[in-house]
Amino acid sequence: MKDLKSQASKSTTPGKGGLTPEIQSRIGHQLRAMYDDVVRQGVPDRFAELIKKLDAPGATPHVENEGGSNDNNNGRD
Repeated sequence: MKDLKSQASKSTTPGKGGLTPEIQSRIGHQLRAMYDDVVRQGVPDRFAELIKKLDAPGATPHVENEGGSNDNNNGRD
């Protein structure tokens, strides 16, 4: 009987961050459900091409500036 009480208290005892293991598990399941769709979408062709270029022997990283400005304000004045 004592073992059952200790097991029950373990599942309702807050862990790191003050969340019970049951709540942590539910959050984990919900996050997986939300992000499974993102994972199934795969890598866009544009990104795959960039990765191929970076993986090529002798490739040097080059970032193109599409904003037309060389400062770090992202086009904001």
